[in-house]
Amino acid sequence: MSDATAAEAAPSTVEVTIDGVAVDAQPGELVIAAAERAGVHIPRFCYHERMSSVGMCRMCLVEIDTGRGPQLQASCMVPVSPQMVVDTTSERTQRAQEGVLEMLLINHPLDCPVCDKGGECPLQDQTMAYGPGESRFVEEKRHFQKPIPISELVHLDRERCILCDRCTRFADEIAGDPLIDFTERGNDTQVLTFPGEPFSSYFSGNTVQICPVGALTAAPYRFKARPWDLAQTESTCTTCAVGCRIAVQSSRNELVRYLGVDIDPVNHGWLCDKGRFAYGSVGSPERVTRPLQARSGGRAADVAEVEPMRNFEPSDWARALDAVAGAIRTARPGAIAVLGGARGTNEDAYAWSKLARTVLGTNHVDAQLGDGLPADITVGLGTATIDDACTADTTLLVCGDLREELPVLQLRLRGAARSGSTRLVEISPTETGLTRDAARSERCRGGEAASVLRDLLDGDDPLSDELAAGSVVVVLGRSSVAESADAAAEVASVLADRVPHAKYLVAARRGNIRGALDMGLAPGLLPGRSLSADPTPALAAAWGELPPEPGHDAAGILAAAAAGDIDVLFLLGADPLTDFPDSVLARLGVAGARTVVAVDTFLNQSTVEADVFLPAAAFGEKSGTTTNIEGRVSALSELVTAPGSSRPDWMVAAELAMLCGADLGFVSVSEITAEIAAVCETHAEAMGSPADGDGVLVRGAAFEPALPPAHVAPPRDAYGLRLVCNRKLYDGGVTVAQTPALASLRAETALRVHPIDLERVGVASGTEVEVHSERGALRLPIVADSGVGRHNAVLAFPSPELDVGALIDATAMVTDVRIETRVTQELAL
Repeated sequence: MSDATAAEAAPSTVEVTIDGVAVDAQPGELVIAAAERAGVHIPRFCYHERMSSVGMCRMCLVEIDTGRGPQLQASCMVPVSPQMVVDTTSERTQRAQEGVLEMLLINHPLDCPVCDKGGECPLQDQTMAYGPGESRFVEEKRHFQKPIPISELVHLDRERCILCDRCTRFADEIAGDPLIDFTERGNDTQVLTFPGEPFSSYFSGNTVQICPVGALTAAPYRFKARPWDLAQTESTCTTCAVGCRIAVQSSRNELVRYLGVDIDPVNHGWLCDKGRFAYGSVGSPERVTRPLQARSGGRAADVAEVEPMRNFEPSDWARALDAVAGAIRTARPGAIAVLGGARGTNEDAYAWSKLARTVLGTNHVDAQLGDGLPADITVGLGTATIDDACTADTTLLVCGDLREELPVLQLRLRGAARSGSTRLVEISPTETGLTRDAARSERCRGGEAASVLRDLLDGDDPLSDELAAGSVVVVLGRSSVAESADAAAEVASVLADRVPHAKYLVAARRGNIRGALDMGLAPGLLPGRSLSADPTPALAAAWGELPPEPGHDAAGILAAAAAGDIDVLFLLGADPLTDFPDSVLARLGVAGARTVVAVDTFLNQSTVEADVFLPAAAFGEKSGTTTNIEGRVSALSELVTAPGSSRPDWMVAAELAMLCGADLGFVSVSEITAEIAAVCETHAEAMGSPADGDGVLVRGAAFEPALPPAHVAPPRDAYGLRLVCNRKLYDGGVTVAQTPALASLRAETALRVHPIDLERVGVASGTEVEVHSERGALRLPIVADSGVGRHNAVLAFPSPELDVGALIDATAMVTDVRIETRVTQELAL
């Protein structure tokens, strides 16, 4: 029989009987999963639908008859078969479940009143529902040291562990960080980490959430609240652009916990630790909660570095907004610019985009800070979904390290590669979190990924046939902020002729960057993914006449400000002195603007130089929608009240418009959402219906992006190295710095080079060297790393202790550096 005939003959469903009711199950489906779909709950501890089944706990024992008579079997290990009969309520089943629970409780401490899991504990619930009612065990229970901090974020209480294998399976199968495992044997078996190796995984918090007994607890949440005291709402994480669905919980108007919500298109219930514990920054005592104005004498950055608040005096909203409105009224035409906006909601971005175009009369707006692809390419190329990337025949990765920038996307792609759903091929300057799972990994020098891809496709390499033969998804992004955006985007130009059927998932990293660009916070773009030169009729009717000039991007805005051509510079949750790759240009730009207005939550390197600081509401303090990297719109929910007089960004925009004699036409979030749906054809369905749950995908862009022409990277100096500056999950940003649980996880910055390149430098690993570019110099340690491609020098950006941006020229295609040691300097002298 041929494969096609066999496929046609294979049944699409398998009929089984569960508790006397006929159920149509899927071929190969486990009994426990089929029962769940049929509305029959079988108790379990070790089973998890997103991981392999191991049958460790035996709690799911039920009577199963496959034609040989009923037998007690673990329902998480037995696939359905035709005419199978399952009884989950028989006397034998009940006695087995009672016995399992009695055994698990022999040494389990009865500390429910002080256990963080109390009130939401499966062991507690199932003991009440299926347990024997009393224990026959009267001997002393075993005791261990408690708790053991197995990492900065996770504590282990071995007395509570029931050896369900959930945490160890997650660490190995899902996260790829097998840092926690079983030790000892028999009655002494326990879960531990390896000596000298903490549970330093980016995903360790997931083991706390899936632990069924409270053996693993989150250090930031310990003893903070009880489940019945918590208020909860479902929302979407905006720490990065993946858009993981989460449950946000609060107690006494304070955010205390985030939990992952399992939605199939995006995060499968998983969260990275940065996203899970970022609520610490929302409640930070360092939050600015009332308007501030610069003291007489102007900005004083040198004073602000020592004590930032000394640069400001407290104000109120009326005086602060009057000052901003006055600066707007005296500004020259076209001399106002807006930087940022990816931190907020779609509604925030739409309000500021409308304010900029219709009231401020400027097209100088950019939600990106020089670290992404060109805005039209980000919006116009993004046609693939996360599921597409996980099911394509080949997924081509030409981007930064997704483990550092978009961690849960890395989990999804890793799982797809391990299951055989897709074949990963990566081109990058360094090894990444997916290198071990990639079928092929090519190293390149910074800024030359497109050249390497072109050589592979033009030659006799089998990759050309592989890409031409099957479905292809390209995860495209910036692998280094020290290379130009066009150098990264040229990959799409290379593929346009050779692999025209390829679909793209743009790896933009900022929380709501896709939504901000969709709402027009980019030069040349308007809301609804339309070009400024061709607004839709509905948008033209709602907005009226638009500014004629094309507008600057972030680099152009800062350059214009440095030249004295920007009178008012708005910073919407933006910190160009930290986040813009070229810190020299950023410093000149912020200092050169006549008036700087910051709409933010914290004082940072840029906002301490503002003339007016307007406190903004943070995540969990406002409602609206957000858009993830695949264009999926989902809801954000308000749960706690913003501290002090902080206000949502859209409200600040609306009030500024009123003070300037205009009216944006909305006074609530719902009215903005309705206007977006009315004027943006692409968003009519997504914004016009409740965007909760799985969210709604936005329709495609209304234009074809302009792909960059082919370029040739300048020749590398024989004595130099190509600078690669990539992002780290625990970076020097405000979210990490203001979250106590995460601040200590920031790693010290070192220059990483290949061991052969280090040998050419002539120093030992760990030696302090001086790194020079045409722009500046830094002194820092240099270390050997075999995962770095030859002729590359890798630095984390941004760094909490070093001004890495001092080496980068934003106008250059790539940045080359030279390494100098003391010996080199002495010889030069």
